Amino acid sequence: MARKSEYTSSPHGRPAVFRVHPARRFEGKFPFDEQPKEIGCFSLDADRFFYDDKSQLKWLHMPENVNNVNFNLRDGYKVFRKRDDSVKYYIDELLRWILVNRKKFLLPGQDEVSDGAFPPNLHTDFVCWRGLLTKLLCTPYENKDGWLIAVTKFNGTYYLCEYDTPERIVERENMSERQDEMCYWGHKFEQYMVAAKPDGQPDTCVPVNNYEAFCLVVRRRLKEHSLVFAGKTDCYDAKEKCYVEFKTSREIYQPNQDRNLKRFKLIKWWAQSFLPAVPKVICGFRDDDGVVRRLKTYRTLDMPNIAKHIPNPWDPAVCMNFCDQFLTFVKQVVLKDDPKIVYMFKWYPRQDITWTEHPQDSKFTFLPSWFTNPDQQGNSGIKLETTQQA
Repeated sequence: MARKSEYTSSPHGRPAVFRVHPARRFEGKFPFDEQPKEIGCFSLDADRFFYDDKSQLKWLHMPENVNNVNFNLRDGYKVFRKRDDSVKYYIDELLRWILVNRKKFLLPGQDEVSDGAFPPNLHTDFVCWRGLLTKLLCTPYENKDGWLIAVTKFNGTYYLCEYDTPERIVERENMSERQDEMCYWGHKFEQYMVAAKPDGQPDTCVPVNNYEAFCLVVRRRLKEHSLVFAGKTDCYDAKEKCYVEFKTSREIYQPNQDRNLKRFKLIKWWAQSFLPAVPKVICGFRDDDGVVRRLKTYRTLDMPNIAKHIPNPWDPAVCMNFCDQFLTFVKQVVLKDDPKIVYMFKWYPRQDITWTEHPQDSKFTFLPSWFTNPDQQGNSGIKLETTQQA
């Protein structure tokens, strides 16, 4: 449980704020954390249609010489089919997967689900995207970007959904052509590194489309909290029999660049990969013209040790203890079990976490009626009789 000093009480008995800093308040033993378990997956095609299968899974294709590659990440930018970041998908794809796979949430002895009915509850505390949990893990050390997290309690489960902060919206709307292109580079790098089949070759001639995605669904426990989350996964390594994430980073020329990578990037890479137990990240180091010259593999469990020699290094125990205690805070704040009521949690660097309660059907309501109302499940855009193809 979180220490009492981390909360400031409000007149209505619930904690009003959650103190984040100093980060050392979360130092201590690494919290009890069960090994995550993959419980399913789904695919999103070029038109963002949902499929309860592995059709979008890609396979790792490593170059023979990782120290001598020539990947031009600018190729194809003009024909990039880019997803509209202003369109909010909320957590709809994950909810569709839950509807299709609702039997996976039954307790032992519950062998049947009434046809078309949703189970009384998921026997799960939290449901969200992996990216939201990644932000939470990094919060004690984040000094630039804040976040907004909406929470709704429905049938005993807390559903979490991230919203863009006003600052993020302004940043996106004022993004330069150069910044937009550099965002593309990561997608292009992935295209150089994957094939459609285990023995295939990368196809770098087709336009890049970031609507497509293969997503893992993972169950794990963090102390008293059970979590189910989903996240896009870049590819599968047939040789090592594991999933892999890709990253790009500017080539390191100066000691301060090396420190910045270890301080600001490795923590995010570690958090993103540690959550679903993806064991490695392959980074393409590029020049300022967007050309990758070399690759380096980082083992997820080695990342904290790589970073520990920098001044004031980040501590994975702090990250996990903070996440555990914030989730406890959410449980203490979100009391009303109503899919139309939203509690909005807000945080900015060097500030406390605050929250507000929003009434039914506010602009922040994000659970769709096809998920909460059994009579409208036919509007979900999926066939509920589809079975998981693992």
